[in-house]
Amino acid sequence: MNEHKRPHLILDKAFLDAQRERLISLGNELVRVADSSASEEETLQHEAGGEAHDDADGAEQMAIQENDEAQFHRNLKRLPKIRRAIEKLDEGTYGYSDKSGDPISRPRLIAVPEATLTLSEEQQEEDLN
Repeated sequence: MNEHKRPHLILDKAFLDAQRERLISLGNELVRVADSSASEEETLQHEAGGEAHDDADGAEQMAIQENDEAQFHRNLKRLPKIRRAIEKLDEGTYGYSDKSGDPISRPRLIAVPEATLTLSEEQQEEDLN
């Protein structure tokens, strides 16, 4: 969408600076958690090889591992979105949808700082997947 046709969105410098810090911190935290998860998984696999476990312990451990893996994959999907949001800050397009150019609401940006689509566009994308 052309710059002059873009709907007006007011995001002051203090807000944008705070969002940048949040995005950087969030990205660093997700990477730290991913590294920690990989290390824990390696330790669990090593320990499991040498110990006998009853079925209940094994089932509980499997459920925990499945939950951890799901969280790990959600976090991995967020990292490119975080990088893109930081790029948009650099480009001066943060707060506008990558798809339509429409403004993304300030409350949405506060709740999901890596948002690059409006809420309705995000829901449409999820419905397609």
